[in-house]
Amino acid sequence: MNGPGVGRQILILAVSLVATAPLGVLAFLSIAYPWLILIPAGLLAALYAGSRRRIVLVAAGSWVCYLPYEWGMKLRILCSGECNIRVDLLLIYPLLLLGSLAAIFVFVRDRLVARI
Repeated sequence: MNGPGVGRQILILAVSLVATAPLGVLAFLSIAYPWLILIPAGLLAALYAGSRRRIVLVAAGSWVCYLPYEWGMKLRILCSGECNIRVDLLLIYPLLLLGSLAAIFVFVRDRLVARI
């Protein structure tokens, strides 16, 4: 294995994990304030504008698609009134966060590789 190449990949992964941590906090806050979903969607859309990578666009689109769903849950349109136990979030949050992590990883990797 190439020593510097492995170190660079570990650095990219670390930066991606640190950048994705606030998205996890926003995801939990989005239950009470669904409009906060626009923050990660907007940030990822801005990353897409700079990178034109499809995975970044998919991640931004995933957050946008999640917005009406969460708003419907908050307004009790998509649930019967017993929305306190949200088992659906055990699937939704990991998918959103993994997609965001992958998008940020690709963006950071492209930026670091372009500098070399």
